[in-house]
Amino acid sequence: MSDTIEVKVPDIGDFKDIDVIEVLVKPGDAVEKETSLITVESDKATMEIPSPAAGVVKEMKLKVGDKVSEGTLIMLMTGTGDVAAPQEAAAPSAQAAAPAASAGKSESSAGAATTSSAPAAVPAAISENADLHAEVVVLGAGPGGYTAAFRAADLGKKVVLIERHATLGGVCLNVGCIPSKALLHAAKVVTEAEELAHSGITFGKPKIDIDKLRGWKDTVVGKLTKGLVALAKQRKVTTLQGVGKFESPNLIAVETAEGVKRVSFDACIIAAGSRVTRIPGFPYDDARLMDSTGALQLADIPRRLLVIGGGIIGLEMACVYDALGSKVTVVELADGLIPGADRDLIRPLAKRIEKRYEAVYLNTKVVKLEPKDEGLLASFEGEVKPQQQMFNRVLMAVGRRPNGADIGADRAGVSVDARGFIAVDKQQRSNVPHIFAIGDVCGEPMLAHKATHEAKVAAETIAGHKVAFDAMTIPSVAYTDPEVAWMGLTETEAKKQGIAYDKASFPWAASGRAQSIGRDEGVTKLLYDKTSKRILGAGIVGVNAGELIAEMVLALEMGADMEDIGLSIHPHPTLSETPFFAAEMALGSITDLYAPKKS
Repeated sequence: MSDTIEVKVPDIGDFKDIDVIEVLVKPGDAVEKETSLITVESDKATMEIPSPAAGVVKEMKLKVGDKVSEGTLIMLMTGTGDVAAPQEAAAPSAQAAAPAASAGKSESSAGAATTSSAPAAVPAAISENADLHAEVVVLGAGPGGYTAAFRAADLGKKVVLIERHATLGGVCLNVGCIPSKALLHAAKVVTEAEELAHSGITFGKPKIDIDKLRGWKDTVVGKLTKGLVALAKQRKVTTLQGVGKFESPNLIAVETAEGVKRVSFDACIIAAGSRVTRIPGFPYDDARLMDSTGALQLADIPRRLLVIGGGIIGLEMACVYDALGSKVTVVELADGLIPGADRDLIRPLAKRIEKRYEAVYLNTKVVKLEPKDEGLLASFEGEVKPQQQMFNRVLMAVGRRPNGADIGADRAGVSVDARGFIAVDKQQRSNVPHIFAIGDVCGEPMLAHKATHEAKVAAETIAGHKVAFDAMTIPSVAYTDPEVAWMGLTETEAKKQGIAYDKASFPWAASGRAQSIGRDEGVTKLLYDKTSKRILGAGIVGVNAGELIAEMVLALEMGADMEDIGLSIHPHPTLSETPFFAAEMALGSITDLYAPKKS
């Protein structure tokens, strides 16, 4: 027997008189339980109101533009489905509670999940304490977070995306990858103009309007962040701005500008990212001591800049400030720049910056920074101990630390190690099966392109797909001048692991394209198996190395050998030929260089 059901707006927390922006059903439509009926939007969030039962829409009582609160009549429905009775999310089922008690599971037991294709979501109805309920909550809206949220929404999940900052995109988009690359492009134009003097074309000294440059950089970021907002709305992803922390295995509390909002969930993807590492004892209350975020704000162009850390971030920002006119000094504790890359790849970069920068100190550390009226006085220790020096600004770039310890993970039963990392299996599951982790918070390398791939694995696993994160390599790029890129096995790693390999290097001095642009310092190197000649790794240093490395990633994933690369016709003259020439070096068929035959 059919009954007429009055479907009303349920408890939606403190939201009142909010706008109906979409009506998703019409009279005569058959709906299932949990089918979305309308979409409402406040100034802080959008959310869909689901049907409490299965049935047929009899009469709609709302239209776009109406305002609703708890109890507002949405529609009349003829149905036979049972209306769901609310349950307490604060008392999760035994299936949900069990993982918290088994936080110390072994790798073998966690690994067993890699063959499962069952949906990961643990049923958890909205509790009386929750303002919102989601099938999937994503904590953090960086490249990994928003990718996870959008993919889960595309797969039919009701998603809430929580972000502490005012804009989506995380560190990468707002104060990392994107703004730094915008400034590096400006720096590249400046240095290329300088170097054209060798070709007989001389430009005047550039006039740098720092405010206009900063504004252009911010415009680039703004376009992308606004694009993410539009994509979230198109996918009906609810966004909440605030700091989110777990209260239980199925509840997150979000500290927003309007107070605490609690979100219950069936599954969660932690994409909490990382933060800048600090050296204890330095004067961090002095604005002249910057991290990468501060450096990207371009407050001014310091006459003398000290960069502490010779890794990718430090050298990229050094490249920007050098081009803008600063005298740059780099200090690195290790015996070489960018320690993760092979030394022969770093050599061309090191030679170039040693000529341009005021100083590069290796095997050296900064032991003290003293604030003075005229600047920050730096004291050093090292094999060749530099004298104390005064700098107008200092950039701290000694790495990043994951934020795993800052999200109340223990209250959800999620294990976090002493460094702040969350261990996951190949489906990105933590030790709590319905809670996943991606990106910086689940391990090295801390790279956006790693996070986005992990994000899709997590979202698809939650949706019941049989997937796993099984990348053969994750490429790394330093957008310095020249760029340095590598993927797969490095020569250093091969030697440590005792892997039998051979290598072939092609110097860009023999590249017509490199010569024609006046940048022939580059090198392309391939590592390959001695017997099968299948590619094991590759490294490139030179202009646009970050673009060129992608072909080598595909070659490794496809199991290509030197013949596959060397017999593929590449356009001439291009820098993309350089892997082709390196493969020909390995095959002994190169004609653009004379390579003596191996005995």
